[in-house]
Amino acid sequence: MLRKILVANRGEIACRILRTCKRLGIATVAVYSDADAQAPHVAMADEAVRIGPAPVKDSYLNIEAILDAARTTGADGVHPGYGLLSEKRAFADAVAAAGITFIGPPPEVLDAFGDKIRAREVARKVGVLPPPGTDGPLDPADTEAVAREAERIGFPLLVKAAGGGGGIGMQIVPDAAKLARAVQACSDRGRQAFADPRVYLERYIEKPRHIEVQVLCDGKGGAVALGERECSVQRRHQKIIEETPSPAAFFQGSEGEARRQKLLSDALRVVTSVGYVGAGTVELVASQSGEIWFLEVNARLQVEHCVTEMVTGIDLVEQQIRVASGEALAPEILANERRGSSIEARVYAEDPAKKFAPQPGRVTRLAWPEAGEDLRIETGITEGLDVTPFYDPMLAKVVAFGETRADAIQRLDAALGATTLELTGPAGPAASNLTFLRKVLASEEFAGGQYDTSLAEALVKR
Repeated sequence: MLRKILVANRGEIACRILRTCKRLGIATVAVYSDADAQAPHVAMADEAVRIGPAPVKDSYLNIEAILDAARTTGADGVHPGYGLLSEKRAFADAVAAAGITFIGPPPEVLDAFGDKIRAREVARKVGVLPPPGTDGPLDPADTEAVAREAERIGFPLLVKAAGGGGGIGMQIVPDAAKLARAVQACSDRGRQAFADPRVYLERYIEKPRHIEVQVLCDGKGGAVALGERECSVQRRHQKIIEETPSPAAFFQGSEGEARRQKLLSDALRVVTSVGYVGAGTVELVASQSGEIWFLEVNARLQVEHCVTEMVTGIDLVEQQIRVASGEALAPEILANERRGSSIEARVYAEDPAKKFAPQPGRVTRLAWPEAGEDLRIETGITEGLDVTPFYDPMLAKVVAFGETRADAIQRLDAALGATTLELTGPAGPAASNLTFLRKVLASEEFAGGQYDTSLAEALVKR
């Protein structure tokens, strides 16, 4: 087992990882920017090291500063969390070169899945098909080639940045007139976020559902798919409510269960074909009739991993650490028994009425309901701290469990209703999405489980 782990992240996920390390008796190191000097993850760790000023490029993306912190403190493991450097091969290589264990997939796996186009090729080779689209990357400057491919695929279509995920650098294009502008915008966003201006085109699935599968592999022949998650409540192509199991009609009954088992088997086939090690998520898109296509693999822990933990009883961070330490997955992990339902809501400092615009400011009042076996509060913020424009404005995740889906919805709604959250911006009170989250839970579409990725945007207008 690793002795000391540096957590190369911030916010709620850093706190989440630190808690598991402490339970396992592993010493911990936090890193922080100037903006996070008073953040909870800094106080939680056994040691903390400043790595730079507030901008992420100067701190949480500063590989050398993070490695210096690991060397100085004697850390023998680095957990990257999610986002930031978690899927960057350059970081994994640098950690390994320093003689430190990277708690994540091997560099060659990050290579295979870090590029969306390459990931599609991996999936195709094992018979798991992506939506119809371009076979390779497109040069945004070659407008004639882009137009030809778009005509072949057909409208509406999606333009996607080739070098990343999380909904960044992605636009729906309804017709040819809007194609050139969308391609340029996605290329520019890809260059900014991933240092990769390439794009590709993909057929847009009307009223899609976003389904994903949590996988766990030990690199010794042990691999398991820990069920699917429904992630279709989204704004700006980014998730705000996730649940497991998916309530989609096409997963119901004996035929639905057969479809689910095929989905889990397909997901495992994709990741094991490249020697996957650790936790990861296979992302897919489904039509209303239940046709399911491969999208990408997120070779890291997901924000929404908590709902899987609630229905399986498995600590995924612990399993990441054990696998990185050279252990095989235990028989009870491979047995993969699941029960009940779990739903997670992401609490953001953002204004749904203003296109979910972030709301920087200070947390002037904050009180969460009491957590317990059936309710988790994952947060990296406390009263009196600032929500800065430098980082994602997610404040917390509220995660509920129920023996039935209806129980989980009721428990989550009650928890959100019992939350006190006040934000004060430079010009006065600032907004959060707390009320909107409850609006989603109360909607007929969500209650019936028959919703798609358009739900959140539609509810804003009601």
